[in-house]
Amino acid sequence: MKGVNVGVIEITESAHLESIEHFIRMNDAIFWVAMIDKVQLQHESVRDLLRNYFYDFHTSPPDFTRLQYVLGHALGMARLCLAQPPAQHLINTNEIILGQSHNMFELKQQLTKLSHCQLPVLITGESGTGKELVAKKLHALSECAAGPFIAVNCGALPSQLVQSELFGHEKGAFTGAAQRKIGKIEAADNGSLFLDEIGDLPLEAQVNLLRFLQEKTIERVGSHQSIHLNVRIIAATHVDLETAVKEGRFREDLYFRLNVIRLKIPPLRERGEDILLLARHFLSQQQQTQRLNFSETAEVALLQHSWPGNVRELLNRVQRATVMANGRFIQPLDLEIALAKPLSMGECLKSIREEAERGALARALNETQGKVSKVAKQLNISRATLYRLLDKHSLL
Repeated sequence: MKGVNVGVIEITESAHLESIEHFIRMNDAIFWVAMIDKVQLQHESVRDLLRNYFYDFHTSPPDFTRLQYVLGHALGMARLCLAQPPAQHLINTNEIILGQSHNMFELKQQLTKLSHCQLPVLITGESGTGKELVAKKLHALSECAAGPFIAVNCGALPSQLVQSELFGHEKGAFTGAAQRKIGKIEAADNGSLFLDEIGDLPLEAQVNLLRFLQEKTIERVGSHQSIHLNVRIIAATHVDLETAVKEGRFREDLYFRLNVIRLKIPPLRERGEDILLLARHFLSQQQQTQRLNFSETAEVALLQHSWPGNVRELLNRVQRATVMANGRFIQPLDLEIALAKPLSMGECLKSIREEAERGALARALNETQGKVSKVAKQLNISRATLYRLLDKHSLL
């Protein structure tokens, strides 16, 4: 498919979605457009596939005028991306977003694809997964990277001051407004505004935010003058906004405006091969003079733990362990984690060996952007052995 910029895939009712996903991942330089029956859009698995892997979709029966427009737009975007220098530094380095798991590899690929896009992005994920970190990376890769990155925790804003905090106010607009104040949105002009916990934003403020997204203008509290702004909106939430919409706690029109592109950050329990990588990284950050390491039982305990608090919990436990450890090796007790079951030395070594094997595979896939021949060459194994290992570790 060398030289092809845009492709069309028909997703029939009997289509094997995992096979389509695998095929697109092997041909991810192409902007894919899906041809699909409208009824299939009711299935969440189909919607997830479209959101994560397709540039756009067209429902059957085909409207050739609209299809021509969709394909032309996709071709234009593909050529624009080819004209831009590739953001290889995101794929090849992990200085900020650490992770060698399949989930994180896909997330980094999505971030790379969004580097020349200024559309609103909604980041979802459990508390502690690193949503703000992803938002900062998204800003750093964008065309507005030279501009400000302004973060706002919507859940921490005093209800009576939400409008003033977001949109600013004029002198004398209300009691205590002794001078003009620039709001967070205006402060983010020519940059990115990160709205964390967007689901906690009061309904009144949601109306004004929607107006800004539609018109790109704001009015400070106490003023009728419209101010035109160029701000990229990145929102994040750990709650189900679709449920919040059904319950009347979140505006449906605002949800659709924000949910143009969605990035889902996986919980740490779904990133097993990243746990020790992150733990060792945090440990190296905490140490100044002493040189600590994790004992084998501590590493097994880290792998067994369910991590309800995600990456933030891991960081906190490592920080505690560096203070509480006796000697050169951190033990499970220092982490305040108990082994789910006592392991023999053979089981312990097998667990660590398999974790290292899977990590090496995931890292090679990451560095080669999923090119099987390059992975086999890098690991000095045959393609047959590689496919067996990929199947063993569910990386196909």
